[in-house]
Amino acid sequence: MTKQAFIIGGTGQIGRAIGAKLLNEGWSVTLASRGGRDIPADLVRLGAKTIVLDRGKPGELARSLGSGADAVVDTVAYDQTHADQLLDVEQDVGQFVVISSCSVYRDGFGRTLDEARENGFPELPDGMSETQPTVEPGPQNYSTRKVAFERRLLDHAQRPVAVLRPCAIHGTHSNHPREWWFVKRMLDNRKIIPLCFNGASRFHTTAVANIAEVAAVALNRPQSRILNVADPEAPTVLEIGALIGEAMGWSGELVPLDIGDPRFGSPVGWTPWSVPAPFTVNTDSARQIGYKPATDYAKAVPPLCEWLRGQPREGWRERFPVLAAYTMPLFDYDAEDAFFNA
Repeated sequence: MTKQAFIIGGTGQIGRAIGAKLLNEGWSVTLASRGGRDIPADLVRLGAKTIVLDRGKPGELARSLGSGADAVVDTVAYDQTHADQLLDVEQDVGQFVVISSCSVYRDGFGRTLDEARENGFPELPDGMSETQPTVEPGPQNYSTRKVAFERRLLDHAQRPVAVLRPCAIHGTHSNHPREWWFVKRMLDNRKIIPLCFNGASRFHTTAVANIAEVAAVALNRPQSRILNVADPEAPTVLEIGALIGEAMGWSGELVPLDIGDPRFGSPVGWTPWSVPAPFTVNTDSARQIGYKPATDYAKAVPPLCEWLRGQPREGWRERFPVLAAYTMPLFDYDAEDAFFNA
């Protein structure tokens, strides 16, 4: 009998990748979304069904599930409320795979990525495992809400729950493409691109194809577990820029700068991956259950750049709302020109 997968957030970046992976493995897939994104025609051709779901309406998730599913994959779960929604339907579900975030990890002083500007950057191991302490659950910020979601579901679910913790996600159809920081500069004919921290920052990247691989492995080995998801290597910002420049055919110069965190002054050289110390994870736990990376950053960047090249430069804030919400100015060319002229 064909296994049934129900993907919440199915038309988004992660949902599309997992949907494609499961369809190619013989699953029947339903892509549930709020209806604000284009229907993935390639997945529909493979047999995917699409439905509109407003999970916030009482009973709506249960009605959409109908007779149930072998697996529910939740790519957009955010807080304890979403965990309760999943628990309400678990009697009709075989197992869950949910997407969390590596941002939940904290250091021995309680510092995290979320409060780095106020409290200082966390001192974390280079290559954190899933045993690294996390923030306490609560409503305070993104990471505390994610932990509240994780714990609620893991503590109360009677079905297997796989919690996936990716890092800096990349791939097409994103509303948060960090690569746009480089691509837009290259399209705008910027000949010099500055990089703070000497371009040596390493904020681990995670291809959506690798998230899909881990999800598929977890579904084939049902058990409650937490798994980091990341690319095989964590490239530096300088390496990321060079790979994007090669894919874009850009002939300018990447200039490493021996300056600290520009968020406290000029934004010159700050990128969406810029960190004063490595923020990386290991994926040993996923590998132990059979995960093999589908790609690495170098292989995944060219199609992403091609997709971004096709995005109009005007109106990017509306298309990439998560990126646009950064508190740092992302494209302050006047500040960069003033810096180099000085």
